[in-house]
Amino acid sequence: MSQLRRRTLIALLAMLPLTALAQNPSSTLRIGYQKSSTLLTVLKLRGQLEQDLAPLGVKISWHEFSSGLPLLEALNVGGVDLSADVADTVPVFAQAAGAQLTYFAQEAPSPSAQAIVVRTDSPYKSVADLKGKKIAVTKAAGSHYLLIASLEKAGLRFKDIEAAYLTPADGRAAFERGSVAAWVTWDPFLAGVQRQSEVRILADGRNVADYQRYYLASTAYAKARPDVLAVVFEALNKTGKWVKQSPKEAAELLAPAWGLDAKTVELANSRRSYEVRPVLKEALGEQQKIADAFFAEGLLPRKLDATAVPLWRKN
Repeated sequence: MSQLRRRTLIALLAMLPLTALAQNPSSTLRIGYQKSSTLLTVLKLRGQLEQDLAPLGVKISWHEFSSGLPLLEALNVGGVDLSADVADTVPVFAQAAGAQLTYFAQEAPSPSAQAIVVRTDSPYKSVADLKGKKIAVTKAAGSHYLLIASLEKAGLRFKDIEAAYLTPADGRAAFERGSVAAWVTWDPFLAGVQRQSEVRILADGRNVADYQRYYLASTAYAKARPDVLAVVFEALNKTGKWVKQSPKEAAELLAPAWGLDAKTVELANSRRSYEVRPVLKEALGEQQKIADAFFAEGLLPRKLDATAVPLWRKN
């Protein structure tokens, strides 16, 4: 294990309470989530999943992470059992690192839920205009692939720009003070900057990057408790339908948790499909495109077969 990876794991474990590290799959489901984990956040706020799992004698502990990569690292080292939705790029990096993770569920594509934004008064009119410029992006996020794919479509390589790897909060700060020419981000951060700052979208994911979000479980937990995963899957499916059918109510519920106004949340949710479905091997073509793109840019240590992953099956 490299020193960098060792430091990362130590930092991840330090973020988790000691009780979260206790392995007891029969009594507690430990869920890792992030701010953009809409459906599980709704379930958490409503207490619905606790009710659904009570007949199985299973309780839930919730653990928030700043982004997808730390979340999947924690899943791999046994800090949590189930990961809320992460961008399609994140499992690719986890697979390259040898993580023992099982694809549990997938949200149908939401290509307009991530975008490259510039300030309204920016001279840049196309992605091609960003050549040689510094761009804020979160490493391994779906927006990272959006940037690579958009540059390729414009006839550029990733090395033709200067990437500033920043968290969403730091990316927005750098963007608003003019330290970067553009910012590549996803909802609800995208909706937030659109409604609170003078920006315009230079390009989004339509016809470039599908942006499918994945739920994952540790392979050990998927084998031990398929009954629990079946309950979670049904809860996610129902919640996704409710969010789309009741946009105002969902936005009002999520707004305080996200620290955003309800109209911003509603805008963000309007661009996400929230259509939860099983993961099929034949539907992992976009994952292979992502893996190939990152490998071509020297961002993955080895070439991957993105379809060679364990898939949970609903009985």
